[in-house]
Amino acid sequence: MEKTIPIQLAIATNQLSTGYKTNRVENILFRNLNLSLQKGKLTCFMGPNGIGKSTLIRTLAGLQKPLAGEIQYFPNEEKKEAPLSQQIALVLTDRISMPNMTVYELISFGRYPYVNWSIKLSDADTAVIQQSIQQVHIEHLIDKRLYELSDGQLQMVMIARALTQDTPIILLDEPTAHLDLNNRVEMMNLLRQLSRLLNKAILIATHELDLALQTADEIWLAGREKNIITGIPEDLVLKDVFDDIFQFKGFDLKTGRVEHEAHRNVSINLIGSGYEFLWTKNAFERNGYHITTDDNSPFCITIINKQNTYSWWLNNNQSFTSLQDVLVHLSNTNEK
Repeated sequence: MEKTIPIQLAIATNQLSTGYKTNRVENILFRNLNLSLQKGKLTCFMGPNGIGKSTLIRTLAGLQKPLAGEIQYFPNEEKKEAPLSQQIALVLTDRISMPNMTVYELISFGRYPYVNWSIKLSDADTAVIQQSIQQVHIEHLIDKRLYELSDGQLQMVMIARALTQDTPIILLDEPTAHLDLNNRVEMMNLLRQLSRLLNKAILIATHELDLALQTADEIWLAGREKNIITGIPEDLVLKDVFDDIFQFKGFDLKTGRVEHEAHRNVSINLIGSGYEFLWTKNAFERNGYHITTDDNSPFCITIINKQNTYSWWLNNNQSFTSLQDVLVHLSNTNEK
């Protein structure tokens, strides 16, 4: 019999409504939410700008009161009577106001929920700080001032501070904002690994659709009716839920490709496989050609890969060593 892994809840909401009040008038952003976060899983929270993701994050963190409904927390056994600051770590995008602070000093702030009035760190606190630094691999940064850090390095430091807080739940609001591709990938992979290795429930509000689909265990997707649709990424893609919410213009989420118009009205029979086939197909479609499997097409291009050295044979009688050369030749041929 297959062993069933028990679900370890970290947060559950019951008919939760979030938003804010202005002049005694309620502005409801989300209504009647029944959501849950599980320990050991990475959840990505997505939706259009201004829909209320940050407000929900702050509400779950206890910084903002719900308009209605309840939030239930499921702390670890040793934290059953602990304050919320020992159960939830929050990472926001707010700029640090003390740029002369060192990295180590900022990370040590994560231990403040545990220290007494003397604000003196114990040996146990120091050990937790060191462990968090090692888990995020930023040992080389600890003596630097915050103003010396890149955006990506600062985000890593903020995650180390959250880990130092030693909570079963970490909530992050746009942690990959303003980062380059390499840092965004590193950040998402790190958070995914930490959720599993440390059995933490990690929720990220993000716009990184491509990365979220490849790294998240679950997606929360803000719907059109002040609701949130949940599920694993693959189910939501296949059910066209993302297409309905974001209404993509010229982008096919199922293939991850931008749709191109075959404006040249020229068909190419493309023969090949692997990555070189996909990128060759992309080059031709981007330049307005229609890719087909019809052997009667006026042009047949065969891709040859010999130890990662590529060549493209046109109609089996003319060879090219770059895609650019193929495209220039076809363009000149069609213009004649």
